[in-house]
Amino acid sequence: MRRMSYEKELTLVAEIAREAGKLALEIHRGNLGIECKADASPVTIADKACENLIVTELTRAFPEDGLMGEEGAMRESANGRRWIIDPIDGTRDFIRHTRAWTILIGLEEEGRIVAGFEYFPATGEMFKAAKGHGAWWDDKPMRASAVVRKSEAMLGVNGLSYLYRYPFAPDFVQWISGFWTVRSSGGCLDAMMVASGRSEAWIEPQAQPWDLAPLKIIAEEAGCVTFDFAGNDTIYGGNFVITVPALADEIREFVSRR
Repeated sequence: MRRMSYEKELTLVAEIAREAGKLALEIHRGNLGIECKADASPVTIADKACENLIVTELTRAFPEDGLMGEEGAMRESANGRRWIIDPIDGTRDFIRHTRAWTILIGLEEEGRIVAGFEYFPATGEMFKAAKGHGAWWDDKPMRASAVVRKSEAMLGVNGLSYLYRYPFAPDFVQWISGFWTVRSSGGCLDAMMVASGRSEAWIEPQAQPWDLAPLKIIAEEAGCVTFDFAGNDTIYGGNFVITVPALADEIREFVSRR
């Protein structure tokens, strides 16, 4: 992979995420226009409006880059780069007026995620990273926790209602009892807890690439390990794990059960 500084991306795309968050908050105060997608997941007018804003600004700044958005944005890349967009991740949280919804934007280059942005409009927190530039929580660098024992580790689990699909499901409750504590606060929130060193592992049983692209690079630049349930280094497996290195082998072995 060619070496790049990503300085322009880190500055400009963070501002685009903030603008999308501002728009989402404005819409949040009115009629959300809630609809149901074919997969039964909700979508609001904010999802669509924010994706349109992000796509417009990314196209203006990086006209040769490709696009893939949850709400349908799609453009082929002319240079091996593609922006992967989730305009509002946690739409159910957005609808219920919690603070656990985010703007997600990731950059894929030659098949690898190289930059990512996660912005929480309700709290104003920005998490971002780029390959070789480290991971940042607002203006503070982030590092993974130094915890090495499962008995001292916090685990986050998203999508508990989807876990029944996996062979490890019958043993899951007993397995998680070995952790210091377990939380299910919201996918992106729990993921950033791990990346910022406040938690040690996060398990996501159902996710699309736009849910994971920025989380992957932010976590990795903070010193975490990421993989899907098959143990592969990908955001396209439909599930995901972020963990501190010391717990990676045990978690990988458990979630990969067949």
